[in-house]
Amino acid sequence: MAFTAQDVKALRESSGAGMMDCKKALQENDGDMEAAKTWLREKGLAASAKREDRDATQGVVALHLDGNVGAIVELKSETDFVAGSDQFKAEAQALAEVVAANGVDAVAERATQLEELKVTLKENIGLGGVQRIAAAEGNELGHYQHNQGGRGVNAVLVEIAGGSPELAHDIAVHIAFARPTYLSRDDVPADVLDAERATLRTITINEGKPEQAVDKIVEGRIQGFFKDVALLDQPYAKDDKQSVSQFLGGASILHFAQVEIG
Repeated sequence: MAFTAQDVKALRESSGAGMMDCKKALQENDGDMEAAKTWLREKGLAASAKREDRDATQGVVALHLDGNVGAIVELKSETDFVAGSDQFKAEAQALAEVVAANGVDAVAERATQLEELKVTLKENIGLGGVQRIAAAEGNELGHYQHNQGGRGVNAVLVEIAGGSPELAHDIAVHIAFARPTYLSRDDVPADVLDAERATLRTITINEGKPEQAVDKIVEGRIQGFFKDVALLDQPYAKDDKQSVSQFLGGASILHFAQVEIG
């Protein structure tokens, strides 16, 4: 599979590795971007898979609450100049409102307005992440929106049973900055876990660790992987001596959603 200079640039931005290392990674993996990212990690040339977070596009993340229903919509643009315009932000908010009222598929109701916005603002504008949570009666719907440069860039919704509004808000703030992928370690798909274990094994072997110690080291690193990706396993942001699960006490998290620019 052939690859281009743009592929090398994209790999460099997502991995943090050097240009020549990225080129070699693509050569060694026949141009396969995901395999090249794994290759860089295994060789110790990329600090973390989380470098992909750097592939940020421009836009706005709008949050709307209506009683026990919350909606988040990401509206993407090419430049931060357009993303910061009042017209663009107003459309993002209108989309969030229609999703809260009528469901995720309701974004189609504003297809005409989106097309008109592209013409008016002269940019390629499109939808990104769209999320909606309708909390059951008696549960708390926590929310948090992080703003930057006068626009929303990171928004969270979380449904909690058996907890207070303050607890729900605190958990939403934690999610915004800790960026979990799954609720619990049990939610991590088997293929994802197997792939991570295989990568960690290769990294450990490449570090020259004794063969008899490899399994134990890999298992320890898998526990660290869970702390990165599983919300309940993560150290709580405001007190890292306890996990989110411990911080919850008798409460439980049922659902969460996060949408962030990029």
